[in-house]
Amino acid sequence: MGRSKEKKDLSRKRRHVRVRKKVAGTPDRPRLIVFRSTKHIYGQLVDDTRGVTLLGIASLSPDVMANLKEEKGKIAQSKLFGKYLASKAIQAGFKRVVFDRGGYKYHGRVKAFADGAREGGLEF
Repeated sequence: MGRSKEKKDLSRKRRHVRVRKKVAGTPDRPRLIVFRSTKHIYGQLVDDTRGVTLLGIASLSPDVMANLKEEKGKIAQSKLFGKYLASKAIQAGFKRVVFDRGGYKYHGRVKAFADGAREGGLEF
């Protein structure tokens, strides 16, 4: 039998807490957070020393949605979204980041997002 959605989400949150003990963002090298829902993907740059979100973008934003409609499939859209977020981060003055996968496996949409961010010019 498969696990319930609540059990999977609880396990992911526990993994995320373990990762957060080791991964921290600084003003020079903020933490790049990824969150994925069933339809959309979200990315944020966070400075953990001050507890401030420096940049936050969601794939459901109208300007992003127009570009994502060109791609078929969520993995291809996640890669394009990663490139878009990287360009916005570089415009804001951030070149180096620490990647926080949010408790998700580094696979599929999360990996595509990270690859797109690297192709967009971010270093992690």
